[in-house]
Amino acid sequence: MKRRIPLRKRLLVRLLSVSALIAVCSVAATAWLAVTTTTSALKEEQGQDLAADNSILAQLSGYAATHPDWAGVQRTVRDLAARTGRRIALTTVDRGPIADSAPRGTPLPPRPAASVDPLRTDTYTESGAQLSGIDPRAVGPYRVTAQERVKLDALAAKRKQCYERFGIETTVVRIPSGRPVLSGPEGADTSYAAEQCADGQLNTPTPTEQKALDDLSQMTRPCLEHAGVDLGRPMFLTIDPTGKDPFGGGYLVAKYAKLGKDATARTARCVLGARRTQLEPYVAPAAELFLGIGDQNPSRFNMSPANKAKVVGTAGLVLAVTVAVTAVVAIRLVRPLRALTEAAGAPPELHVRVPVTTRDETGILAEAFNDLTERRERLEAQRKAMVSDIAHELRSPLTNIRGWLEVVRDGVVDPDPALLDSLHEEALVLQRIIDDLQDLAAVDAGTLRLHREPLRAGDLLEQVAAAHRVAADAAGVALGITADPAAWLDADPVRMRQVLGNLVSNALRHTPAEGTVTLAARRDRDDVVLTVTDTGSGIAPEDLPHVFDRFWRAEKSRSRRTGGSGLGLPIVRHLVAAHGGTAEAASEPGEGAVFTLRLPAGRQPREEP
Repeated sequence: MKRRIPLRKRLLVRLLSVSALIAVCSVAATAWLAVTTTTSALKEEQGQDLAADNSILAQLSGYAATHPDWAGVQRTVRDLAARTGRRIALTTVDRGPIADSAPRGTPLPPRPAASVDPLRTDTYTESGAQLSGIDPRAVGPYRVTAQERVKLDALAAKRKQCYERFGIETTVVRIPSGRPVLSGPEGADTSYAAEQCADGQLNTPTPTEQKALDDLSQMTRPCLEHAGVDLGRPMFLTIDPTGKDPFGGGYLVAKYAKLGKDATARTARCVLGARRTQLEPYVAPAAELFLGIGDQNPSRFNMSPANKAKVVGTAGLVLAVTVAVTAVVAIRLVRPLRALTEAAGAPPELHVRVPVTTRDETGILAEAFNDLTERRERLEAQRKAMVSDIAHELRSPLTNIRGWLEVVRDGVVDPDPALLDSLHEEALVLQRIIDDLQDLAAVDAGTLRLHREPLRAGDLLEQVAAAHRVAADAAGVALGITADPAAWLDADPVRMRQVLGNLVSNALRHTPAEGTVTLAARRDRDDVVLTVTDTGSGIAPEDLPHVFDRFWRAEKSRSRRTGGSGLGLPIVRHLVAAHGGTAEAASEPGEGAVFTLRLPAGRQPREEP
């Protein structure tokens, strides 16, 4: 009976519904984001223009140059944000928060606008920063004391008066370290007045400055030695009142005797590196500066009717295309699934296949279904054949036993020893078939247990040969053994005797009188190879692949007594596989057959002294 699927639960309907929902949501979200974020994105991009925010960078660089850390910068950041209307955020170089004018949790702009590092300034615009790479406000140990400042101010005032006597108006400017510097009119020639007014005291380092200069000289010396610069005399660093010397941070000058251009450049790099190391404890660590728009909640746009029509039209077009494509895909997907459903619901005995029309997942599923159907059909045929073979194998000895027992019961014959021997033999045949079936059932169920122990291959062959010696002599067949003393197995001796016994019994049945059956064992690297070779009629090439199949016999007309039950060789294969080995058969018609067992070699046990 064909089961009807409700419309709302059909795969096609669900695919169409989901696709339509996704299309509507995606179009609506895209339109909303495009309208509400375009202006915000433009403003954010404009916020990356460093030229428009130099004042923020300059003030934060000054803060870093005059403070050993960023502990109190939040107030400065808040004041700058209020004055400029910008969002200002400072983070460490690994994006750890330092200060932010926006509420906590507000995302940062996509990239920083600049780095704030007073020891490596390359965007700051005040005089001297571009030359030295150190913010001139980073003075550290060079800051003069109050007493030194009073003395320097008096010397500066005295020199200013001297310049005025030569008609030159100057202005006293205090540099960040607290030292006063005279600044004259731009373009005026002050060289003559400078010579006359020089007192040798104003530009002489104070004790505080001299100590810092001496420390700097000591820090520079290892770098100079590593750079291979030989000054020829002790290093002499002094104050540069112009604030433009490139050697030491804006107000240091180094004086040497006749250094070449390359040596001078290397010396400058050493002094600059030592200067940064000297100032590092006095300045805040490097930070990343993020600048953004001040309003974090921009007003929404009101779209015009024309824009609304465009959005609605685009959404409708996308929705229509999505639904159409989904419908085509869904129909192609559902059609083979329906075929699979109908084939699966067909009666099992029909073994219905489905056509494979695609090479996608559905086509792969159809191929798997057809393979499963084929295996089921093959297994069903094997099952029927097995049941028939088992019934036939059991019927023959049972029929013989029943017939003779009825004859004895009716008094037709007397139960003499020959008759009892015949009945006993039939019972043994029946028992052997049942034992073989039980072994195969244990193998199939995975319940077969092996009791392994060290076993000499030669002893195993001798035991099997001794058990079949009487049968071989009765058949006129010579039974020989060839064994390598180094061949040892780690195997179940009972099961291995059963394996070789089946092979020897099979060889004796197919070997004519005056033939030979040879058992051999040899060591082959990590394996032991056991062979049973006969000089019988051999196996036809078309029959060779089936010799290990259950209930298979090359001669269908042969009697059960001479032909066997067809279970011996399958048991050989399974028992050998349980030991981790393989079983193979080779034969040439008319020249006999060779059955080869390859098993993992075992260790020879140590002999007790």
